Amino acid sequence: MPIWCWRDDVDRPGNAERSGVAMGRMIDGVWVTETQIAADPDGAWRRAPSVLRDWVTRDGTRASDGLPGAIASDVYPAEAGRYHLYGAINCPWAHRTALVRVVMGLEDVIGLSTCAPRLTDQGWVFDAVSGFTDHLCGSAALHELYHRSDPGYSGRATTPVLWDRHREKIVSNESADIVRMLATQFGTFASQDAPDLYPCDLRDEIDALSSEIHDRLNNGVYRAGFAGTQEAYEGATRDVFAMLDALEARLGSVAGRAGHATDTPGPFLHGSSLTETDLRLFPTLARFDVAYHSAFKCNLRRLTDYPHLWGYAKRLYRHDGVAATADFDIYRRGYHSPSAKRNPLGIVPIGPQLDWATP
Repeated sequence: MPIWCWRDDVDRPGNAERSGVAMGRMIDGVWVTETQIAADPDGAWRRAPSVLRDWVTRDGTRASDGLPGAIASDVYPAEAGRYHLYGAINCPWAHRTALVRVVMGLEDVIGLSTCAPRLTDQGWVFDAVSGFTDHLCGSAALHELYHRSDPGYSGRATTPVLWDRHREKIVSNESADIVRMLATQFGTFASQDAPDLYPCDLRDEIDALSSEIHDRLNNGVYRAGFAGTQEAYEGATRDVFAMLDALEARLGSVAGRAGHATDTPGPFLHGSSLTETDLRLFPTLARFDVAYHSAFKCNLRRLTDYPHLWGYAKRLYRHDGVAATADFDIYRRGYHSPSAKRNPLGIVPIGPQLDWATP
């Protein structure tokens, strides 16, 4: 069963959008509401980069195996009980960090607090009545945590967040960096059977494929859903399905792996080993048929129309701990919540009905 609950009267995402409020940001430490998720003048939607990008390393030094060279930003040592992860169940970027935490067996090492699955005029919020509590700081809204970390912060208050309890500061709000830190820097504290999600012989391949999947698929669905012109929408949607087609071929054909470090078929994208790439991809696949296909008009094909990719997604879902991080009903409701641009009446589809549990 999912580890999150749903109360229809309280937790339905997007209630703030009924009044036109979709997101907000902090300016000099003060929360300011905004009314639109806007595309750029050319019609394309471009994601704002994460700006809080310090690093946890094994021993707190600026050079550590598995991380990108000598680190210029601030560094923190990996310690059990020192760090806390903040996420939201309907946020795919937070989902990938929760997946790595579970797969590496770090649940008792790194705490977790989950925002309520909705955006309000205060952005991401907590709701103790529904079971979504900031177990560490007692915040009512995520932006309070950003202010606590830096009273003069300007920028988005997004999930995920990796928080340092000792310095009461945000280490990072970049999901890819948090994934890499949890996968490579907490090995001393991971379970004995934890996989090597970033093996040395596959690192170049992992980096290249993860980057391509991010640009064309993970972020591509949002470029399609938030596009401001037909041309921008069609370009983004073609990227999405070109990437899905390539992944289907990769999973289904030995020939499709020619030239890669793993040239034999396996259950995962890089062969027999579960890697960081798989866990970065799964949140998008989990949301595809119930959300992106309809809400973001990525409807050339469904995930279930790709036999190898659909089978692969279900293998990941059956991996220990993964199913407990997913809630397809919340995805379906959340992405179809009231939106002046995408769904003004807030009508939520009753399907599709998918069986993720069977091989």
